Amino acid sequence: MTRTISAALIAALLTLSAGPAAAALSVPRLPGEAEAVPGELIVKFKPGVAATGRDASLAAAGHSTISTMGALGAEGWALVRVAPGQTDAQALAAYAGDPRVEFAEPNYIYRASRAPPGARFYGQQWGWKNSGQTVGTTHTQPTGSPVDYTIHNPGTTGSDMNLEKAWDQITDCSSVVVAVVDTGVNYTHVDLAANMWNGGGSSPRHGYNFADATPTDDPMDLNGHGTHVAGTIGATGAGVTGVCWKATIMAVRVLGADGSGALSGIIQGIDYAVTNHAKVINMSLGGPGFSAVYNSAIERAQAADVLVVVAAGNDGTNNEATPVYPCNFANPNLICVAALDQAFGLADFSNFGATSVDVGAPGTNIVSTYTGPKFDDPLDSTTIPSWSFSTSTAGGGWSTSNPTITPNMLVVPANFDTSTPGSYKNNTDDRAWRTYTQAGLRLGSMSFGVVFDIANGDHFRSAWSSTGSDPFGPGGHVVSDDTNVKTFPYFSNMSIDFSGCGGATCTFGVQFQSDVNAQTSAGLGVGLVSLGTVRTPGTDYNTENGTSMASPAVAGLATMLRAWHGPAFTAADVIGAIKGGGRPNAALAGKTTSGKSADAMGALAFINPPSGVTATVR
Repeated sequence: MTRTISAALIAALLTLSAGPAAAALSVPRLPGEAEAVPGELIVKFKPGVAATGRDASLAAAGHSTISTMGALGAEGWALVRVAPGQTDAQALAAYAGDPRVEFAEPNYIYRASRAPPGARFYGQQWGWKNSGQTVGTTHTQPTGSPVDYTIHNPGTTGSDMNLEKAWDQITDCSSVVVAVVDTGVNYTHVDLAANMWNGGGSSPRHGYNFADATPTDDPMDLNGHGTHVAGTIGATGAGVTGVCWKATIMAVRVLGADGSGALSGIIQGIDYAVTNHAKVINMSLGGPGFSAVYNSAIERAQAADVLVVVAAGNDGTNNEATPVYPCNFANPNLICVAALDQAFGLADFSNFGATSVDVGAPGTNIVSTYTGPKFDDPLDSTTIPSWSFSTSTAGGGWSTSNPTITPNMLVVPANFDTSTPGSYKNNTDDRAWRTYTQAGLRLGSMSFGVVFDIANGDHFRSAWSSTGSDPFGPGGHVVSDDTNVKTFPYFSNMSIDFSGCGGATCTFGVQFQSDVNAQTSAGLGVGLVSLGTVRTPGTDYNTENGTSMASPAVAGLATMLRAWHGPAFTAADVIGAIKGGGRPNAALAGKTTSGKSADAMGALAFINPPSGVTATVR
């Protein structure tokens, strides 16, 4: 009769039976196993054994004395060094039948007991420790950052990444460089500054900026997205705690303050990270277009054994039917992540894909570091007086929404709402703008939402200006122009890059321009207006939702695994451990390649089957 031996047991047997020539077959210590100083034993000789007898025992074993351990030496204690090429198991066996030895054991390592981090918002980090808590507003934002994902909030106790047990094994991932290829990073943030990559002194600002027309060595984040990602990977614990308490974070800015970036910059960013020895890259970004050039950059990362972690996308769709890149690239060094809610269900916005998306990770109501405070414009009686309006048609132009619309919006026409479509005036040029000033802060971006129902040939534009006047006039910069027909209720999230203002003051504006043709389209509304800023040094935190938030949780775990196992642990090994050591999740079955959610302890404990080895018991 033949029975199979598990891969873990095979590896353990190889380790215990290996002589000096088989030392390469040793297996990394499993989480929960006792850790010891390699090549050292503590030996206790029996009372009355003279020094000559002790020396004889050591000589017979091929060992030498490191120390007599101070006053303990008089009582028969010795710290000894084992023979070259000898395993600890073999060294211990040498003393098993020695009548002069009372006992011998490894020189075990003990560590300070690790309580959960004392970060200010750690209790809100349900993805690390889910106690069924209700995740609330992160109050470092002036108007309060709303927690707008209400499904499964509060969540389900235990639906988390099992990180606290993993932290008993490793919290220091600084031996592995992890690149955040994103909107940049606020490298002055109190929770990130100590964990930023320094480029060996060649990059004083911790990375590079490929988002601007002229690349620079300053990857400062003007959006907040990249800083949020970086905190999930490696925040130090002042306000929030990253997957890795100690990290080496490389900031690679390929997206501008408006959150978008060209492929040319993204390719350069990937190559920069690879050239500068990053071993994990996080890219919480995506788009629908396949690019052979893009794919070749990930192939170059693969050739350098660099693991690339990416987001699945936030359209709530199947990536098998509607591909999203880089998630849908088939490179073996790439792992794609879906977003889970507080009960480890698939978030309603998260993309999925049975052959393209690999695992799930926490992605709703995620609190992390942020670039600077966000200032929401409620478009109410307190802020509307700060807006300027103009129109070329009597009775037309922008106005505030009627009470049937929530939240408040600027609308054209005045009776625009979601239940009774009206018609706007033809041959009109309607403008609205406001100047924002934030003393002591740098302006980064303006985000806003637009609800459309406009006819073909009519225009909605957004613009900025540093002149303090109408941004559609002299000195203004038009950054978007929507002219195609959009049928109600078409919604779009939009943003404007304010970095060109160069300081704390900038003017934001919207314009609606219709042609001469009469029509009955409903019009449009602009709302959810929010100003993004940069504070240095950074002290801000924000709550966000998205697969962009799930991806860095897995990138942090990948960094932890590479730091834990050492440089011999390949990108393929890491992916195998994350997928193989994940937690089975019914919500991901048939929607991901693994059907599992990321589990830190499971990944640390996972052992890839040894190749080329078979064993049978007869």
